[in-house]
Amino acid sequence: MEQEIEAEIVLPTHLSFKNVQMYEKYPKGQARGRWKHLKQIIQAENYQNYPPDAPNYVNIESPPSMHPCKRICDITGFEAPYSDPRTNLRYANADVFKIIRSLPNEYVQTYLALRNAAVVLK
Repeated sequence: MEQEIEAEIVLPTHLSFKNVQMYEKYPKGQARGRWKHLKQIIQAENYQNYPPDAPNYVNIESPPSMHPCKRICDITGFEAPYSDPRTNLRYANADVFKIIRSLPNEYVQTYLALRNAAVVLK
């Protein structure tokens, strides 16, 4: 004869530490929450009801940054601790420096124009 198992030892049907399956969380026919677009968020917040001088996410303004801008390598995009005195291009390491020195003047001017530091030669 088998002994009866006490009710305290039996595990519950749902363990709280286990992940809930998707089909249990969202039964058939129920939709999941969707991301809202910016236009929907602005309409839901009723920004037109706020006073015009009150700061919110739509009309926030900030002064220019007091920190200097980061120097980025014009070729690779890494931080550039060096700059070439002949071309004024910024570079990250010696390999990029070799490439910069071999560039024709038109390409150098193009890279400088991307950074708004183009030198106009007369």
